[in-house]
Amino acid sequence: MNHLTEALHIPDTQSERDGRHLAIQRVGVKDLRYPLQLRVAGQVQQTAAAWDLDVALPAEQKGTHMSRFIAWLEALDVPLDAATLRERHAQMLERLGASEGRVEARFSFFLRKRAPVSGLASLLDYQGRWISETLGGVTSVHAEVGVPVKSLCPCSKEISDYGAHNQRSLVTLRVELLQPVEWHELVRFAEDQASSELWPMLKRVDEKWVTERAYENPKFVEDLVRDVALALNRDPRIGRYRAEVENFESIHNHSAYACIER
Repeated sequence: MNHLTEALHIPDTQSERDGRHLAIQRVGVKDLRYPLQLRVAGQVQQTAAAWDLDVALPAEQKGTHMSRFIAWLEALDVPLDAATLRERHAQMLERLGASEGRVEARFSFFLRKRAPVSGLASLLDYQGRWISETLGGVTSVHAEVGVPVKSLCPCSKEISDYGAHNQRSLVTLRVELLQPVEWHELVRFAEDQASSELWPMLKRVDEKWVTERAYENPKFVEDLVRDVALALNRDPRIGRYRAEVENFESIHNHSAYACIER
């Protein structure tokens, strides 16, 4: 018997029956680093993602086929958007012989921004996440974005003879996509509501603009999360969502936090 014939007779233990009568809701691979193509503002960006891929395992099946998750990633040869993710997620379930499962990818992406006065262009990084989940025959796709912004305290401005304390904030939006929404659009939901948005490269004239913009647009953490939620509520492309704001306080050794879910 040659080696090829021997290989064909290797037992498939994952497909054997299991007698413990316990279903597993999620089994797969976690925190797997693999390349990702992403379409951002009309251009394809090459990035790397941390992937979590899993499926539900019936009580009678001993194990899943872990290598098939990697094979699925190897076949992911097009830029990933919501429609493609939904389609490829279905292919993953078919490849694994599963009816329920989940795909999550965490990554960085970049937007080129122009400073508000000088017009200098530079790239700002954002944290993104794709989540696709199939449960009970229904597939939902969520996009998540982490957006750094600037906030200025209304109370500090009101009680101080001059100045007001301000800080960087992080707005994190996880939204269910009923229709396509571009990454730069998700970013604008946060930046448009902040005391000021951020830029990587600023000249002095830009710093003056940002400082004065924030001073004229003070917001508590409660104000910012409510204004972001109102903007999300007005967009029919978005279903369920979670909007979170964390202010990294400049006068405290703790953060201020607020969250609205729909």
